[in-house]
Amino acid sequence: MVIGYMKAAPTSYVMQFEGGRMVREGAGLSFFYWKPSATLVSVPLSSADVPFVFNEVTRDFQAVTLQGQLTYRVADARKLSGLLDYSLSASGRYRSDDPEKLPERLVQVAQVRARTVVQGLSLRDVLVSAQTIEDQVLSSLASAEPIRALGVEVMAFSLLSAKPTPEMARALEAEAREGLQRQADEAIYARRNAAVEQERRIKESELATELAVQERQRQLREAKMAADIAVEEQRAALMERWTQNEKQAADARAYALEKTLAPVRGVDWKTLMATSASGGDPALNIALAFREMAENAQRIGELNVSPDLLNSLMSAGAGNKPPQVTAPRAPSQGRER
Repeated sequence: MVIGYMKAAPTSYVMQFEGGRMVREGAGLSFFYWKPSATLVSVPLSSADVPFVFNEVTRDFQAVTLQGQLTYRVADARKLSGLLDYSLSASGRYRSDDPEKLPERLVQVAQVRARTVVQGLSLRDVLVSAQTIEDQVLSSLASAEPIRALGVEVMAFSLLSAKPTPEMARALEAEAREGLQRQADEAIYARRNAAVEQERRIKESELATELAVQERQRQLREAKMAADIAVEEQRAALMERWTQNEKQAADARAYALEKTLAPVRGVDWKTLMATSASGGDPALNIALAFREMAENAQRIGELNVSPDLLNSLMSAGAGNKPPQVTAPRAPSQGRER
């Protein structure tokens, strides 16, 4: 058949050329064409993902592998079709491999921009700054002239992983592991220090409480001692007052006795006894008589004291009755022994 039918998808931009000039163009067109003289060009407008793997060197001369994908779409189909061959054969396939070269060109441009960014960072920064690298590379691709000339728009630059060499990865892992171990040890030490500090605070609180209790007890003892001292002082004052009163009473009695005895101070005691015995107690008279006989014992020849006299004296002392007195026989002046 020399007449063909073209039905394009909505995501395909179709252009028909007849005799070197464009007859029709647009996305998702459907039309009949004359095969011997028509040339059809189909440019996909849908977005496409291109994976990539970059081996680069960081600022500190460490090898790093960047893996990710590049997302793009055709923004200007006429400009792209003017640089690359997107014409279709009679079987509906592309006549050349130019459509397959577009992702390679985009990846090459992205690699150049990514190398510029990675070489300005250290290995550690590359491994932990994926978002920064993505933003910088995407911004650089948006303004890249080779991509703009192709009529392509880069939609995203996604960095899936950044890996150093195995030896450097083990070294970084060991360093990170040691750092984490140090942090764990520091956390353990901090917890122990916190426990020791808390224990110290508890001990200080207990000691402060004990000191407060002892201080309170001391105050109570001092208050009790002060009360005892006040009582003793009052007692001493009382005793002093009582002593003064007793002294004054004794002085008064001594004064009264002195005044009482003053008239008879120069009188003989015998006279006083005789005076006090006249009409007085018979026992006192007997006692005076015995005293008189004792003073004149050298002149007494013989003295007879009957048992009745002794009994009467003892009975008188016990019953307070005057004894029956038998006068002793007077000694003779001529018979002294």
